[in-house]
Amino acid sequence: MEREPVCAPSEIMMETNSPLTLLEYNSLIADILDRDELREVWITAETADVSRRNHCYLELIQKDDLGRTVARARGAIWANQFYRLDAKFTHATGQPFGSGMKVMVKVSANFHPQYGLSLIITDINPEFTLGDKLRRRQEMIDRLTREGIIDMNRQLDMPEVIQRIAVISSESAAGYGDFMHQLENNSAGLKFVTRCFTSPMQGETAPAGIIAALDLIASEEENWDAVVIIRGGGASDDLSCFEDYDLAANIAQFPLPVIIGIGHERDITLLDYVAAMRVKTPTAAAEWIIERAENILAAINTLGLRISSSVKDMLHRSVLLLDRSDAELPLLLRGTLMAADRHMEKIAMAVPSEGKASVERASMKLQGDSQMLRIALDNILSAQRDRLKSQKQLVEAYSPASVLRRGYSYTLCGSSIVTSSKELQPGDVITTHFASGKIKSVVK
Repeated sequence: MEREPVCAPSEIMMETNSPLTLLEYNSLIADILDRDELREVWITAETADVSRRNHCYLELIQKDDLGRTVARARGAIWANQFYRLDAKFTHATGQPFGSGMKVMVKVSANFHPQYGLSLIITDINPEFTLGDKLRRRQEMIDRLTREGIIDMNRQLDMPEVIQRIAVISSESAAGYGDFMHQLENNSAGLKFVTRCFTSPMQGETAPAGIIAALDLIASEEENWDAVVIIRGGGASDDLSCFEDYDLAANIAQFPLPVIIGIGHERDITLLDYVAAMRVKTPTAAAEWIIERAENILAAINTLGLRISSSVKDMLHRSVLLLDRSDAELPLLLRGTLMAADRHMEKIAMAVPSEGKASVERASMKLQGDSQMLRIALDNILSAQRDRLKSQKQLVEAYSPASVLRRGYSYTLCGSSIVTSSKELQPGDVITTHFASGKIKSVVK
């Protein structure tokens, strides 16, 4: 927008009372504004209506504390400057130069007789914009803290095993595909129940869409263990929708633990400060859930082996005790009967003949008691055998052999059971046992 040559004020020929033409008047204004103190000046403002054509045209505005516009000026960045400044700004802030940003720019006033006043921008200070973004985030963090809700979701008990997962994402997004692939193809063969609650994951409609999905999940809260909000990486500007107070407040107060897996490892948003768990990517979210489940499964398997070993020891001791009882009880019974016979003989010899009837009755009673004793002994032995049989069935039900017959296997490295692939090194020889047979493998 170069200024067309016009006559200097001294060259404007007119009579004292002659009116000026608009061009003459604008030329006077242009000459007045063409002063050194109005050139190359740093100012702060907010951008609006940024239009990227060959040149970049925009409006610079200033608002008061109530959000009312108190100052406005047209601005322009010529093409030979714009691409350099835009690259500089994007590299520093992670987002391209655009509308709705607080900026510090170096401007020179330019008044064109035909196009009017505009501010020509020749430099940008991206640190000012970056600082404003962090300032606004900190203001929202402080507000969430004052309201006592910032830690509410983080204080919820995270389930030991997260098996029923409500996912908020765009079903067509690559991040959602990565999450589901990782979850469905885990090495332990664990099964998960998932449902995608779709929502926009960038742009102005994303916060309201995610809040609507959260409301739907809350209405069926008993069906889910946790909520996962995922989105793949992208430009930092694409993640600006997650710097939203209303969305952060909803997550902070949500009744289920919320896991955030948004962007790349370097990306941090306001949601990371309120969610129960923050991981770096959608894939990392799936890996974290799988690892928790594998740890519990390993603990259960270890406990099962301990129970099996304890029951085996108990059964072995019971068998030894029963064998001893089988050997000792008949001897004890015979000894008791012999002692009783001797006692009866002594009584028979001691009593007169008229007491023989009493002796005979006593003898019959003793014989009856002896028979009852044999029956009681048989019942005791039978009960012991039934108990041992039950214990044996229980041991067999929980024995590794029974588990193997149900389709499981276990792997040894040397004499140690392998519960995680992290325990193995390339070159290790491992033995995998099945219900029928075993195989040896070399870790590559």
